Amino acid sequence: MGEPVHTIATLPTERRPGCPFDPPAELIEARQHAPLSRFTHPGGQTGWLITGYDLARSVLADSRFSSRKDLLNVVDFEVPPAPPGEFLLMDDPEHRRYRKPLAGKFTVRRMRLLTERVEEITADCLDAMEKAGPTADLVTAFAKPIPTIVICELLGVPYEDRGSFQEQIDTFMGGETSDEELIAAYTATQEYLAKLVAAKRAHPTDDVLSELTDSDLTDEELKGISLVLLAAGFDTTANMLALGTFALLQNPEQLAALRDDPSLTEGAVEELLRYLSVAKSSMRTALEDVELGGHTIEAGTTVVLSYHTANRDPERFPDPHVLDLRREQDGHLAFTHGIHQCLGQQLARVEMRVAFRALLDRFPTLRLAVPAEEVRLRPETADIYGVKSLPVTWDREES
Repeated sequence: MGEPVHTIATLPTERRPGCPFDPPAELIEARQHAPLSRFTHPGGQTGWLITGYDLARSVLADSRFSSRKDLLNVVDFEVPPAPPGEFLLMDDPEHRRYRKPLAGKFTVRRMRLLTERVEEITADCLDAMEKAGPTADLVTAFAKPIPTIVICELLGVPYEDRGSFQEQIDTFMGGETSDEELIAAYTATQEYLAKLVAAKRAHPTDDVLSELTDSDLTDEELKGISLVLLAAGFDTTANMLALGTFALLQNPEQLAALRDDPSLTEGAVEELLRYLSVAKSSMRTALEDVELGGHTIEAGTTVVLSYHTANRDPERFPDPHVLDLRREQDGHLAFTHGIHQCLGQQLARVEMRVAFRALLDRFPTLRLAVPAEEVRLRPETADIYGVKSLPVTWDREES
């Protein structure tokens, strides 16, 4: 006989007022009942919600669960397969074919070699912010420009194109646009990337995309890979920088500890990644009947992995709802796990370590310029959670 089934009506999305850093209360409650709950997808199909750390990690490493977009069983219409090159929505061997040429370009060693350039970019952003101060929107002045410039330089996007690229990515990942606006932004980005790929083939430069043109990948595949790298390389880190700063400002003891002790920076980044989990969830579809957590996940059923709840699992993380920058880190899932573990995680770590440290050193009296409850958050429909704007201020004499 299987375990009793815990059931929730639908997948909850709304966070409690005044709790911008916590998962929706219903998700936390679901984890308290069981690490696996049954619920109904928007199209009426039965699905499963994974809120426990161990179960989430096991599914991410299990080839019996597919990442393929066209296998998702969540709506009442047919979902098309992922376009060529968009390997996050594919399984091996297709996924491996696209990821393998990239693996050596995002190693720990290569990303650490970028540290000096990330420091220069960060210093330039802080110089401009300081000059315009003593108030700023940290999202537009700091959180977005740093990862945008870094990933664009890596891929070879010309400087003059970066602003429009950032706008298009914001539009189709922000969760607040109409279908027409989303399609228009996606189409414009695809058209731009097609021109960029053609330019790199004709006139290669010293960047990742030019290197990839020497492979057997087609233009369509290179376009898809570029879209994945640009979107993932910008949006996740930008939201971590902004939401992470907001979280620090709301936890003054932790902020003071980090400001006073630079040796905490590396651990602080890992704890913020765990605590905030801005990439909230992903989906996998069972390719066959799978026994999981005392239940049978039937073939063709799509499960939702809730990373922001799994990263708050008390069986894995003591006092999980506490932001503790001195926490002994133990393998959070902010970058997921398995074959789809974030390719650019080492780059993201370098950017966050440099940026948080530089921000606190430059502006020791940094604080919110509005009450915390007035900080505008991205909607839960956005692919990546975060703040839309973060008004801050500081004492002029310090800068």
